[in-house]
Amino acid sequence: MNILRPIRVYFNIRPDLEEKQYIVSEITKGISFRGANLWILITAIFIASLGLNVNSTAVIIGAMLISPLMGPIIGMGLAVGIYDLDLLKRAAKNFSIATVISVLTATIYFLISPLGDAQSELLARTSPTVFDVLIAFFGGAAGIIALSTRGGKSGNVLPGVAIATALMPPLCTAGYGIASGSLRFFLGAIYLFFINTVFISLATAIGVRMMKFPAHSFLTAERAKKAKRILSVVVIATIAPAVVMTVNIIRTSIFENNVHHFVTSELSQSGTQILTSSADRQGGTLRIVAVGREISDSLQRVAQGRLPNYGLSGFQLNVIQGVQSDSLLARSIQLEQHTSTQSTDHQKLLELSTENSALAQRLSEYGLYEEYARELRSELAVLFPSVRTLSLAPVVEVQTDTTSTSRYIAVLLGVESGKVLPAPEQAKLQQWIKARVPADSLVFITKPTPEK
Repeated sequence: MNILRPIRVYFNIRPDLEEKQYIVSEITKGISFRGANLWILITAIFIASLGLNVNSTAVIIGAMLISPLMGPIIGMGLAVGIYDLDLLKRAAKNFSIATVISVLTATIYFLISPLGDAQSELLARTSPTVFDVLIAFFGGAAGIIALSTRGGKSGNVLPGVAIATALMPPLCTAGYGIASGSLRFFLGAIYLFFINTVFISLATAIGVRMMKFPAHSFLTAERAKKAKRILSVVVIATIAPAVVMTVNIIRTSIFENNVHHFVTSELSQSGTQILTSSADRQGGTLRIVAVGREISDSLQRVAQGRLPNYGLSGFQLNVIQGVQSDSLLARSIQLEQHTSTQSTDHQKLLELSTENSALAQRLSEYGLYEEYARELRSELAVLFPSVRTLSLAPVVEVQTDTTSTSRYIAVLLGVESGKVLPAPEQAKLQQWIKARVPADSLVFITKPTPEK
């Protein structure tokens, strides 16, 4: 015991804890999704979707820092930890609203985005691994510790948790799945988001119980018993599928690791390059594609016999090499070139479409100001009889001594020969034209008009 006492002193966090009711109050405030919080969430979803679309890790990280999604997830974990059924209902309601709005926002973005290809950052959010489970759990643990201790909220713990657990990208990927009609993308992303949510909440609930937060007080013992029973059912119903999913993820990870070890240990040899290794678990076939020096039949037989040592009993080894692998490689290159050509053609089409839109807009501007001049002609003759002609045209003015340019609408007024507009009438005319012609900048030029 004397040896453990100094260790307990180092690991004891109770002296750093905030007052328990204050912590519960602060977490409860963070579960609301109204007003500013909701708009911040929407903007964060747009930023994350843009980051996934252009494959920018920095932009995705920025969106995760902005997002307020952690609030209701931590709130659900706290509610389970202190047996507060009402808080759980509020947190779950706000969490559901935030999730639906996030997916809808991402769907709208990807429906209107001209970039439709799935980039690597987006593809990474469609297949959860056991590491995602561990990251979510330890991230949730770090989050509740930071929220419960003095100075924890002002440090870099919560931003780090937001980045590590990556709640935003899966929701954006789910939106991409809906927009592109890909059920696999949608289900894979929602699966990852569900895993993250459950294990962050689970870590929060365990942390709350370990830090001995007081249980929620109920008006009657019967109500307390009913609430605890409902909470227990909710916890079991939520954790059970998450545990099954996690077990499947772990099994898949172990299987893939075994395949990798088998290939590197049994089939690697000098002069041979293993291009791909894939396993058909239903058909019981392990397919290896190799180029270079051929893997001999004897080595293949030895490797086949050692499959059980790597947990691959019942699998049949199928090595594709030589002419077969060359043909496969050639087909792969052809497919890649075809895809690249399609992508290039698509990009050129987008550029031509953009250029065409710009030219159409410029042409429309010239026609628009011609129409304005015709509309003003009859009124101008009545209000300002000395003005004989009116011309409107967009102008680009360049400087000879600098590279700067300026754009404005030139208003050319032809005044009856021998007459000069008085200053008040000229000011009135300019104000009238400014009110009738929608333009940021107007430049007035007056010229005499010879008599006919």
